[in-house]
Amino acid sequence: MSTGELLNIEPRELKFTFELRKQISSSLTLINKTDKDVAFKVKTTNPKKYCVRPNTGVVLPGSTCDVTVTMQAQKEAPPDMHCKDKFLLQSVVASTGAIAKDITTEMFSREAGNVVEECKLRVLYVSPTHPPSSATEGSEDGCSPRASHLDYVSEASPRSFVDSLDKSSEVRTLMLKLNEEKTAAIQQGDRLRRELELLVRSPGIRNQSGVSVKFVAIVGLISILVGYLMKRT
Repeated sequence: MSTGELLNIEPRELKFTFELRKQISSSLTLINKTDKDVAFKVKTTNPKKYCVRPNTGVVLPGSTCDVTVTMQAQKEAPPDMHCKDKFLLQSVVASTGAIAKDITTEMFSREAGNVVEECKLRVLYVSPTHPPSSATEGSEDGCSPRASHLDYVSEASPRSFVDSLDKSSEVRTLMLKLNEEKTAAIQQGDRLRRELELLVRSPGIRNQSGVSVKFVAIVGLISILVGYLMKRT
């Protein structure tokens, strides 16, 4: 347990049972040990890799809040299963009755005179063949009212994670659309080919201008295909 003046955090490490190409989740429990509303915000050194829900919120006096951290599927394992990513949980006393939408960045600013408590949490990969190390990182972990010295570049947001999922969904939708158009074009070409074969079998038929029906059919086929392709592009 990581203990601060405002919140207790269980556990103090985010442990992920690492599996390649699979999303993995780890959970934290925040316990408000005061008689005041406490607002919190979660930040990380690698915001594009994780989804945190909720990444901000308010814990009522004497109550708890569960935070779930989901790591995106990884294509390869880090050397020795060692992860350098870290999380920072900031907490501050909030106004009575405050809710998540009332939380602002200024609330966690020391420059504005706010007393901000910070708890540093490291990430630990767990493997069936490589049990986790029990070594700690000294002053880099735990709770402190002092400013952080690590580069927590951005708060961990569900948006960054969802954006990547949205892009993947858009690509799949586009591929399905292209396949459908390809199938439609092939079917259209087959239909025109069959119609052309029927016309070719009657070579003696000519139109009023004396032009071969076969020639007219070929020209018509080319025009239709060109028009169809131009419409699709």
